[in-house]
Amino acid sequence: MEQEPAQDAEAEPSGAEAKLDKQDNTQVSSKPEKSPAEVKKKINENFFYTYEDVYSGPYVTNDTEISTDLLVFKHSFGYDCTRPVNLMVMDRDTVGYVAGNQVILQNLSTKHQKHVRSSCGGGIGFITAHPSKEYFAVGEKGKKPNIVIYTYPLVRPYRILKGGTEVAYVFGDFNRTGSLLASVGSSPDYMLTIWDWTQEETLLRSKAFAQDVYKVMFSAENEEHLTTGGLGHIKFWKMALTLTGLKLQGALGRFGKTAVSDIIGFVELPDGKVVSGTEWGNLLLWEGGLIKVELCQVGHKPCHEGPISQLIFDEGDLYSVGKDGVIRMWNFEIVDTADPVDDTGLVEMEPMNELWLGKNVSLNFITKIHDQGQSFWLAQDTSGSIWKLDLTFSNMSHDPERVCTFHSGGIEAIGVSPFTCLMATTALDRTVRIYDFSSNSQLSLIKFKQGGTALAWAPAIVSPEGGLIAVGFEDGVVRMIEVYDPTLLPGHEGQANEIAEINLKQVFKPHAAAVTALAYEPKGYVFATGSKDKTVFFFAVKNEYRPIGFICVPGPVQALQWSPPSHDKSTLLILCENGFAVQVPAPHHGKLYTVTTYHIVDLPTQYFHFYSVKSQIKLKDEIARREKEKEEKEKARLEWIKQQKELGIEVEETKEEEAEEEPLPPVYIPEEPSPILCGFYSAPGKFWLSLGGYDSGFLYHCEFSHGGEEDPEKRKDEPFEVIPMKNTENNPIHRISFCTQPPLMFCGMQDGSLRAYPLKEEGISEGALKDYWYLNVHDNDNGQIRGICCSHDDACLITCGGDGNIFTFDLLSEEEVPKELKVMIPPPRRGLEKEKATEDIKDPDAYNIEEYKQKEEHERKMKEAEEKKNKKREELSALRQDFVLLLQKNQELPKHMQLHREEFEMDRRIFEELDRQTLQRIQLVQKQLAWEHEKQFIGLQKLQKQFQDSLEFTLTVHAIQSNHQISTYSLLTVSEKYAQDKKQEDSKGAVHKEKWTGLKEAEQAEEEISRETSPVHRGSVAFENEAERLKTPDVQKPTTRYIESRRQKIRRLIEKYDALKAKIMKRRAEWHELYKSKPRHSHENSKDAEDIKEARETIGCYRLKSATDYTLTADERINTEKKMMQLAILEDLIHKTKVNMNKEIVSLRDLKVSTIDEIKSLVKEVKSIQANLDVSEHLPIPPIPQLHPDEVPEKIVECSSDVLLKFKEEQEAKAELEEPLEGCASFRAFRHVFLKTPPVEEGDAMVQTGDASAVVTGKQEAYEMEKVEPTEMELEILMREKIKNLYLQETLIKKINTLVINFDAELRLLRHKKLKMDVQMKSADLRCITCCEELLILKKLEIHEDLLEEQICAIINKQEDIQSKLKSCLAQMEDRKSEIVMLEEREKALYASFEASLGENNEFADVLTDILKKEVVYVEKEEVRRKAGEQNENEEEDDEKPDLKTDEENGGSERIVFDDSVCPEGCSEDLFLNTIQLRQQRIGIEKALQEEKKAAADLKKEYNALAIKAKEIETSLDRKNRKLEAFQWEKLHKLNELDVVVPLRLHQVQCLDDGEMPRDFSQTLVFTNQSLQYLKKRIVDLRNEKIMQREIHKKAKEQHKQLIQDKKEMEMEIQGLEERCNNLMMEKFGRLVDFEAVQVHSVNIPREQMKVRIMEKEYEHFVEIKEWEEKIVVLQHQLAKLTRENTSKLHQLNRFCHEKHQLETELESLTTGQGGEFEGTQSADIKETARLESRLMHMTCEVALLREEVSQGRVDEM
Repeated sequence: MEQEPAQDAEAEPSGAEAKLDKQDNTQVSSKPEKSPAEVKKKINENFFYTYEDVYSGPYVTNDTEISTDLLVFKHSFGYDCTRPVNLMVMDRDTVGYVAGNQVILQNLSTKHQKHVRSSCGGGIGFITAHPSKEYFAVGEKGKKPNIVIYTYPLVRPYRILKGGTEVAYVFGDFNRTGSLLASVGSSPDYMLTIWDWTQEETLLRSKAFAQDVYKVMFSAENEEHLTTGGLGHIKFWKMALTLTGLKLQGALGRFGKTAVSDIIGFVELPDGKVVSGTEWGNLLLWEGGLIKVELCQVGHKPCHEGPISQLIFDEGDLYSVGKDGVIRMWNFEIVDTADPVDDTGLVEMEPMNELWLGKNVSLNFITKIHDQGQSFWLAQDTSGSIWKLDLTFSNMSHDPERVCTFHSGGIEAIGVSPFTCLMATTALDRTVRIYDFSSNSQLSLIKFKQGGTALAWAPAIVSPEGGLIAVGFEDGVVRMIEVYDPTLLPGHEGQANEIAEINLKQVFKPHAAAVTALAYEPKGYVFATGSKDKTVFFFAVKNEYRPIGFICVPGPVQALQWSPPSHDKSTLLILCENGFAVQVPAPHHGKLYTVTTYHIVDLPTQYFHFYSVKSQIKLKDEIARREKEKEEKEKARLEWIKQQKELGIEVEETKEEEAEEEPLPPVYIPEEPSPILCGFYSAPGKFWLSLGGYDSGFLYHCEFSHGGEEDPEKRKDEPFEVIPMKNTENNPIHRISFCTQPPLMFCGMQDGSLRAYPLKEEGISEGALKDYWYLNVHDNDNGQIRGICCSHDDACLITCGGDGNIFTFDLLSEEEVPKELKVMIPPPRRGLEKEKATEDIKDPDAYNIEEYKQKEEHERKMKEAEEKKNKKREELSALRQDFVLLLQKNQELPKHMQLHREEFEMDRRIFEELDRQTLQRIQLVQKQLAWEHEKQFIGLQKLQKQFQDSLEFTLTVHAIQSNHQISTYSLLTVSEKYAQDKKQEDSKGAVHKEKWTGLKEAEQAEEEISRETSPVHRGSVAFENEAERLKTPDVQKPTTRYIESRRQKIRRLIEKYDALKAKIMKRRAEWHELYKSKPRHSHENSKDAEDIKEARETIGCYRLKSATDYTLTADERINTEKKMMQLAILEDLIHKTKVNMNKEIVSLRDLKVSTIDEIKSLVKEVKSIQANLDVSEHLPIPPIPQLHPDEVPEKIVECSSDVLLKFKEEQEAKAELEEPLEGCASFRAFRHVFLKTPPVEEGDAMVQTGDASAVVTGKQEAYEMEKVEPTEMELEILMREKIKNLYLQETLIKKINTLVINFDAELRLLRHKKLKMDVQMKSADLRCITCCEELLILKKLEIHEDLLEEQICAIINKQEDIQSKLKSCLAQMEDRKSEIVMLEEREKALYASFEASLGENNEFADVLTDILKKEVVYVEKEEVRRKAGEQNENEEEDDEKPDLKTDEENGGSERIVFDDSVCPEGCSEDLFLNTIQLRQQRIGIEKALQEEKKAAADLKKEYNALAIKAKEIETSLDRKNRKLEAFQWEKLHKLNELDVVVPLRLHQVQCLDDGEMPRDFSQTLVFTNQSLQYLKKRIVDLRNEKIMQREIHKKAKEQHKQLIQDKKEMEMEIQGLEERCNNLMMEKFGRLVDFEAVQVHSVNIPREQMKVRIMEKEYEHFVEIKEWEEKIVVLQHQLAKLTRENTSKLHQLNRFCHEKHQLETELESLTTGQGGEFEGTQSADIKETARLESRLMHMTCEVALLREEVSQGRVDEM
């Protein structure tokens, strides 16, 4: 063994490592500066590690008997093709890939494998080959993983790189020369490391990113450049030499407008640009950390249909590899020189060549190899293949070739032949594969439409040939396939292409979800299948599997296991995922359980619902641990006492007080039950379980109970035995398998590891499972073991996992491994060659067996029902024929003998019932068509809303007697949203105003309330509330009466105080209002201010906007928003005007309608009158006006049901006319009737009415002719009636003509008004056009204006901030000044008190002054010593101090020596102590004064700096305002350049040139007459106003003088009153007194309240103490009673003990005595013995009860 090299270079400091987690672009150089003596020794190039010291072998516990070489790795049949990069080419025949914890080096020609295990057992993260192919690197996973460099082809560990990451390596890459290695780690550090791998040194390292990093690659041209890509990012790195050494600098790629994408594939081009792929399949060209262009195919088609997994630049060509199975070659020059042509950034290009491998191919990675001078590529396909590709794209190119095929994804199930070395596997890649693990080869495979999920190889008792396999699939189908040797088929000798072939024997679908478990009964009669659909199906095993039935279980099935042959009954153990275990007996394979369904209901079922006990186990362990700690502590204490006694030291053996223990953790039961992972039988009705989730870490021994609740969900079953499994808390057991020779239990773990436990004769126990053998086999992250099998002879072990790997191990050591055995392929069944191919179930939604059964049953019932219906129909048909015959016979009878039709009706109710049913059917049809009716109705509403409601109908009103007409304006209807927005805008100002007014009113109300309410009043109210609360309905006792009297007294005081307080507050309020009404010196009359403002606004300055001196105020400035508002207002005004006119026109139309109705009624009256007149006397009736169609346009779109029916009939008629049935008589008749039906019109109705009246008149005339001639009276009456009718006729006709004339006049007036409005509307439209043009100009200038305004706003905000700081600083300065003044006053007062204490001619004055001064000098020295280098002296300090201190300071230089800690002899002790206290006070005052002055100076500096800054900001603001003014002038100039149309009449033009219109209007001005007249009038008004203001000013001056004189007199009077008041107070009180303060403090109300509360509390406590004393007396009586009872029970217990002792003595004498007289009475003795034993048991129970009662009584006494 070669010696291990010394540790590599110094580890990096912890501080740098901490920074790597916080900073994304931190660069750290791992080479610290070293002295020449510290330079590390170089590693010899010929140094190697030994493989035995590097690789991770099996782990064995200390006491186990299992050898470490229990398993010998044999072969790997799988391939983890889903890894991003899992293909490494070493030479033209050898490739390497990661398989779990091994790196497999496989010869593609011979299929021979070499395996290299990981060094730490945590898995492998990446592999990569050295450019020279002499080395390859293996990056591992685990805690502090390593990178191991191996040589090739000898495969010796050459270098080990340590400390590159925390958990796992993700990717690694050598540079072009192979001198450097770059690696990147996974979460949590994502560390990028550059290695000098030959010396095992870290050159550079940095955190690559804060999220997952997929790949790192060196640049092929520049070895100092690297690129990393990953989750949503790409990063460009550069190794730069700086002043502090070599650094790793990273620049993050910015996606900009492009969507963020995960970067998987990328490559750096020779010129430094980088090309990367995207998730959506396009290429991104990066330059300088930014996306230059995005490349796609022509028509914006993506470069690949899916993510791009790899990009390669090889020999001047750029290749892209996609997940869509396509490899495309692109023109490098086009890609490199691509530039964006539009804002999208997309550049279209076509690939030069492309290669498509197939539909289900998904490429992850390709790598180049050289084979006999020709270049080929090997490709990793995630669908489970390795391809050999020729990318020369020539006529001589080879077709793609599959070199190897494997399962894609995790292996779902595995099975082993019971006779030979064959195994079968299935996975979700839809294939079933057969392997020969003796020769390490794949024999055959078969592919289906769905993925496989379960597999079971039929036992020998079922298939003697050993070739039958049952496979379950994810769609619920179970397929029976058989493996056979095709060369043994008759007539096929030597014709087969494969060693073994697979035949589909039978297919059936028992489940609706994925099949999860398959199991054969040991006797071979029954076959069971389990599924995720919570069912277990049973089949009778015969030549054709026949369904027996199924049962339902409480959860998805996880596993099925039949009881072993050693059990009496054959039962099936069903394990469900949700914690249920079910046991059922095997159903009889020949019994038919049901007829209409396969559901077996009466099968006896036992349930076990697992109830978590892990928390209870942990609780017991915790209690035991604490007890053990207590025992150990007590033992240590006693040992220490013993040692002390041996040494002769007396120690008291008092027990130490126990510390308060932490509370025990509560019992936890998971809300969701833990899933059952696997299990097996241990005895009849007993079984072991392994669970995941919270309950992992134990093996649970469970048993089915015979009783219990029928509902399984309510059960809570606990295991009766639990065995802890070491290190399985977070790594549960997923699979368990047993081996007989040697007796072992193999366990497959979640982390892909394999365990072996030795088994003993007593079976599984806690002691037997204490020791084990352990080996990491599959991938630690996703390599969960899903299958463990032993070969038929127990010589080989096979495992499969979720990482797609299948491993075989020899159970014997290498010395014991026999020579290679030849596998025996099962022979084919007899007659197999003659059988037809079995029809497969290809539809995933096909019926399962139960559904098909139910379908057949339903069809059978429907068939029976149809047969009954046909039979009834035949009977009804026969009855109808009989009825027809009866009717014929009835017709043949004579009429008097014939029966009427009603007499044939047996019961009228039958027809009523038929009518009712018809009505119900009609209603049902209406309900069925209700949705369609509603749909069509809503569609009609939408069409009307879109095309009809958006327009207002344009109607035209015609005159009646002339051709005049008037039309409405064509308008769009205003949408509801626009109307609501407009309404909100209009009411916005009002709402804000109301809110502001309400807020002000609320503030004023609060102020009034706060002034009126005082804290004392609130306290009184609270006190009264408390008093009310304390009142009780009981009779008041003397104490309570006294308390109540005190409370009344306090209440009266409070009322008196409140009244006084209210009076004071009222007086203050009056003074406040008086002072508030006093105007300030700077007060201005609001009316005058408003008048001045109005004058300025209406001053009438009519400067031209084009003038150079024209300036715009802030309100006059126009912007886009204001212009849009103007335009909106104008359009709204136009719309309102037109709407009003339209309303008038519509009203006119309504007037016409009402006029026509009135004319119709008048015409009717005229006709009725003319009926009584002679025809010669009739006047012509005016024609009735008619409405034109354009006067009622809304009727065009109206359609009633009659109109729709008529339209339907017309359409049907047209269709029938086109058919050749027109010659039919019935059709012609229908057509005749349809066409001859004239429409009923109003005129025809009038004609008919007239005809009718004529007929009536003719009848009357004929009747009158028959009469005699009338008399004179009658003639006179007739004449009167005639005259009246003639008058009425004339009057009515005149009224009709008047109505017509009035209407026409109204129309002409409105028409004239509309013509005037048309002129206004045209002008408004011109104004709208001008506004739109101005709006366009403003929008162009808006960006620059907004930018200037934003800058000005920012400056204003800064100015306001600075002003607030200045105010704050100024306020602080004022506070500091006031503090300084206060401290100086205190200092003066201190010196004054010092002088007063000394008195006059004190002989110790100098000594005491020196004491005071000495301390001052000492403090100053300390200050100087502590604040050296700082200038803290203030020159003003000495000037402001009194003369006494100056003298003291001058005298202090004499340095008189005295002891200030002792009072001088003869001096007063009090005076000395007072001096010491004054000295301390003075020291504090001087310190505070210095600090305040220093703070004031700092504030002054800060204030000056802020003032300078404020001046700068003001200057900047002025500059920006000038810029804005210039911009506003420029904007106004551009607006002035617009041409505005102003229509004028000729009389409005006054700038005539010799009476003619001028040719040039450029020097003219458009001005309104109203403004001109206003200017003329304003001149006169201003003259008059000037005279009036002079007179007002003169009167104001006189009034001002008088007010000043009055003010002086009032001040003198006030001064005299104040002096008088002060004199009175001095006479009465001897000093000036504040009467308000005296009144406020006259009564101490809180103290009185506290007294009352104290009295109340004392009274309450007295009552409570009395109650407790009464309770104590009662409890003492109870205690005495219980004591007597316990004494009597103790006497009874003593008596029972004596009786028991006597009975035991008698029983012993009876059992020991032997004699002949008892030989004949043996049965009697037995009975007596039994009787005595029962009595003894009874007595024992009574004694126990008595003891419990006694103990309970003692507890009660305590």
